[in-house]
Amino acid sequence: MTIAVLGCGDWGKNLVRNFFELDALSAIVDSAPAARQRASELAPGVRVYEDVAAVLRDPNIRGVVVATPADTHARLSAAALRAGKDVLCEKPLALRYEDAREVSAIAAEHSRVLMAGHILEYHPAIQRLRQLIADGELGAVRYVYSTRLNLGKVWLEENILWALAPHDISVILRLVDAMPFQVVSTGGACIQPNVFDVSVTQLLFENGVAAHVFVSWLHPFKEQKLVVVGSKRMAVFDDVRRELVVYDQRVDVHGGEPVPIRGEGRLVEYSNDEPLKLECRAFLDAMRSREPPLTGVASTMRVMRVLQAAQRSLVTRGQPVTLPME
Repeated sequence: MTIAVLGCGDWGKNLVRNFFELDALSAIVDSAPAARQRASELAPGVRVYEDVAAVLRDPNIRGVVVATPADTHARLSAAALRAGKDVLCEKPLALRYEDAREVSAIAAEHSRVLMAGHILEYHPAIQRLRQLIADGELGAVRYVYSTRLNLGKVWLEENILWALAPHDISVILRLVDAMPFQVVSTGGACIQPNVFDVSVTQLLFENGVAAHVFVSWLHPFKEQKLVVVGSKRMAVFDDVRRELVVYDQRVDVHGGEPVPIRGEGRLVEYSNDEPLKLECRAFLDAMRSREPPLTGVASTMRVMRVLQAAQRSLVTRGQPVTLPME
């Protein structure tokens, strides 16, 4: 598999490193001289270009990885698909649902693999959590919530919802195994007008499950947690501490009264494989097999629909948005 990575910036450099280590990297593209220098150091002997045209013309390059600013994702992904390349695009696939739908249609028209970089779905801890739910360890899932908070990079081309929430939305949809019927999102634009720095998004599902996603880059400390409340037990994945803990805790009802049942927590082991490397391998496997990857078109478009609904709610100050939304 011959891969070209577009973008060798903060995140692109990690993709360059991984595909180079997987012996699949053929070319790197970046318009910034400093980034091209970094690319040459990370991947000695790999061709480095200033413009994407050379990559799109090269028949030997089978796959393109898009790790450029979010407002260029849809355009570059569409160009690569039309050139006959399979595409792994960092999240979000686009900043509008309509653009993502157009890109997915191009992938179908040209019979190309299209995959989104929802890296959290490839995390071994999340894979282990999915198995615990499938095995009935937690009972019926009742409530899921996530926090992704830090005093981090403030993006210019996308707000906090589109920059960080796709990670958690993709996982929640996977764990609940359903689409929400209603989305409500509120937030605040504290630094730049109309660019939200903080958002809280609530998802309501037909099966009674509720979920919420709290994201912010204006937070005094780093926190990345996913909590799943089940009818039998509760689980917490702390990505900062790198711990998955299952608590033998629940709420029972006795005589019509809710009674909290408190128990001990136990650490659940999972592999220490790098999630990004697993994601890169999944892309290469999909290119070989032509089978849809975990975060392929169907999964990606579900996330995009929820993001678009959340954006509509956000800009209307928390007005509920009902799905399906076309």
